[in-house]
Amino acid sequence: MSAKSCILSIRNRVATDNGPFSGSVAGYKGERQIPRSVLPRPITKPSTPHRIMAPAALPAVSTSFHKPFPTKPYKFIHPLDPLTPDEINAVALAIRHYTAANTHIKAVRFITCCLLPPPKQDVLAALGIPLTSGGRPSPPVDIIRKAESDVSCYGAVLAFKAGEWEVESLDQAPEGSEPQITPEELAMADVIVRNDPKVQALAKQVGIEPHQIYADGWAIGYDDRFPKYQRLQQALLFARFSEHENLYAHPLDFIPVIDSVAEKVIQIDFPPGYRYNTQGVHELSVETTEALPLSDESFAKSNRERIPPPLTSYEFLPDLMEQTDPTYKPREDIKPLHILQPEGVSFKMDGHTLEWQKWKMHVAFSHREGLALSTITYNDDGEIRPIFYRLGLAEMVVPYGAPEFPHSRKFAFDTGEYGMGTMANDLSLGCDCLGKIHYLPGAFVTHAGTAFIIKNAICIHEEDAGVLWKHTDYRPGGRSHTVRSRRLVVSMVCTLANYGRTILLFLCAVSDINLTEYIWNYYFYQDGNIELEIRLSGVLQVYVAGPNEPNPHGTVVAPGVNAHVHQHIFSIRVDPMLDGIHNSVIESDIVSLSAPTGSKENFAGNGFYVKERILTDQVKDGARDFDWAAERRWKIANLNKTHEFSGKPSSYQIMMKGGLLPLLSKGDSWIARRASFTHKALWVVRDEEGPKGGRMWPSGKYVPQTREEPEDSVGRWVKEGHGNIDNEDIVLYLTVGTTHIPRPEDWPVMPVEHVSVLFKPTSFFTKNPSMDVPGTKDVYSTPAFANGHSNGHNRNGTNGTNGTNGYGSPTCSGCGH
Repeated sequence: MSAKSCILSIRNRVATDNGPFSGSVAGYKGERQIPRSVLPRPITKPSTPHRIMAPAALPAVSTSFHKPFPTKPYKFIHPLDPLTPDEINAVALAIRHYTAANTHIKAVRFITCCLLPPPKQDVLAALGIPLTSGGRPSPPVDIIRKAESDVSCYGAVLAFKAGEWEVESLDQAPEGSEPQITPEELAMADVIVRNDPKVQALAKQVGIEPHQIYADGWAIGYDDRFPKYQRLQQALLFARFSEHENLYAHPLDFIPVIDSVAEKVIQIDFPPGYRYNTQGVHELSVETTEALPLSDESFAKSNRERIPPPLTSYEFLPDLMEQTDPTYKPREDIKPLHILQPEGVSFKMDGHTLEWQKWKMHVAFSHREGLALSTITYNDDGEIRPIFYRLGLAEMVVPYGAPEFPHSRKFAFDTGEYGMGTMANDLSLGCDCLGKIHYLPGAFVTHAGTAFIIKNAICIHEEDAGVLWKHTDYRPGGRSHTVRSRRLVVSMVCTLANYGRTILLFLCAVSDINLTEYIWNYYFYQDGNIELEIRLSGVLQVYVAGPNEPNPHGTVVAPGVNAHVHQHIFSIRVDPMLDGIHNSVIESDIVSLSAPTGSKENFAGNGFYVKERILTDQVKDGARDFDWAAERRWKIANLNKTHEFSGKPSSYQIMMKGGLLPLLSKGDSWIARRASFTHKALWVVRDEEGPKGGRMWPSGKYVPQTREEPEDSVGRWVKEGHGNIDNEDIVLYLTVGTTHIPRPEDWPVMPVEHVSVLFKPTSFFTKNPSMDVPGTKDVYSTPAFANGHSNGHNRNGTNGTNGTNGYGSPTCSGCGH
């Protein structure tokens, strides 16, 4: 597949038969047919949608007025199977019928629609997984399939009973918060700003015509100048001079604020600039970094000149680079590298259930987490041992470091504000994934209440992972053995602002919305290790820089292009069930002996040991810092099962040191108040399941436009919690990430950066569980240079030796001798 076809493949989306945008869009006056065109062209602004106001009180479900909506019977294979497209359509229609018959709501706009997971113990009983180590599985019970849906400013819960979807509850979202920002709203940001007369006039002043204006819609972040009930976006503006051009090379110098429901620009903010004073020290063009009152005089109050966008092109598409960069020439010294599995793959799929060697798990698309792995077990010589009930990305936030307003409100909660799943790429065979690939689809709801399908949302494949283990007996006549590692990869690629909302190309009249690609790779290894690797790529979020303007909070990556410093902070949710659902967390510090060198206890001065303690109280122990001096680490353990030799409890160690980072914003900053999970490296809470599921989201279910820490957040759970977290059903939240100080080498597209977390068995297995992995000698491997020459040096086809390792040690001519 060519590079061009790989890039364009993100446009290929599959819709249900009735088409997610072929019918009328709920919430708009009249009916509006939305075209399927993906080209970013100006279109006529739609009619203003109704703002859906809450009735004084929502009546209870009334069977005399509301009849449940029947749908096709669905027999799920696994109780955690995501809603099918047909189920999403049916749930939406059931909500329409219910609201029409039982409420004052006259129009609805669907935001989310997904499975409400059944109770954990019911799921484990259905799968035959015991709750305790060595115990017997609980008897299966009937599982009622449920769905939850955010509809305008309400959250609905529905149950599938007797072949019909029935609304069980409909509750208004908490005041001062909003459901997720939808792909349609992000796409409409382009249309709204492009058709606004003030925006057009301001753009024209710096040489930009209306059809050249493009916007990246962002959640507003924090801006208390506006009422809490307004659903807002900030629009980061760019110019595009030709189709497919990299618009991020041309940032504009002002930022409109949009009312997403009224679909109009309600404020235009001009960031101030920096300049040198007479002492050569940089200073801001205004006296304060605080937001100024709402006004039409934002530019005058910024106390700076207008800055035209830079005009130089910086392309990433090969054909455009050939046209705009005279120095561009594709490398010609790269030979093909093929991944071959002539006998097929070693994994099996049954719906969403994946089996690979001794691993078994459930793989599902989640509109919010993106990729959710559940009921992960390992077959330990015939004993099915549960490890994790669920793994997933619970939240992430990207705080930027420029303090001047409105840059200070740039901190995107990419999971809670937008949803990783709705931003998932449609993956390309031979481009995003190499080898023998199996794909799983994903589906989410549109404003109209119809399912939108991503055909290739999740990629599953195997890959070589280097040497698994090796040993050589160096004595004369000794033998050696090498075993190569193979790993199972379950992955997804999501594009979000600015590291990549390109997936919005499926919507009408959109730009390649700005451009962070997050690549989520879950790796399963033959030695029992599990790794989550996060790769970051895409286009930097940039702002225009004036000529010779100081840049204390960013890097000028190209003339007139300023990339602000920022962080990417992830919250990984770990719901363990290590040999049962009653687990503990052990904190380990590596401590030097206190006895001095020369003493009887520590004569050579080299002694150190592991000091461990069990985290017991949720309030005292539920929020933990990393201790660099003590090489602190944590283990998830089942204290009811100990290793026969080590005497230690069965456990998995969390290896996250490489991804640890502090939140660099102040502890009482806007971002710190809204994202309390960023304060600590580890959070441990008791899971508490209710009618709407267990504890899931560390910054609350409803994230957009919160101004303080929500009640349903991990910080509040710990501070206001009570009880024991030792030998209980617990949930962990791991905080990892990276601080990004942009480089010119990150422009125009950033090379991949890595963050990873490793879960490593510790006293879980009797011995190395990969000792039964056979050593193989790959018959497709051949000498790189048939004549034995490499780089002009004759090495007799070896590594410079005469068939040994150069020291007379035994010959190793294969992987098992």
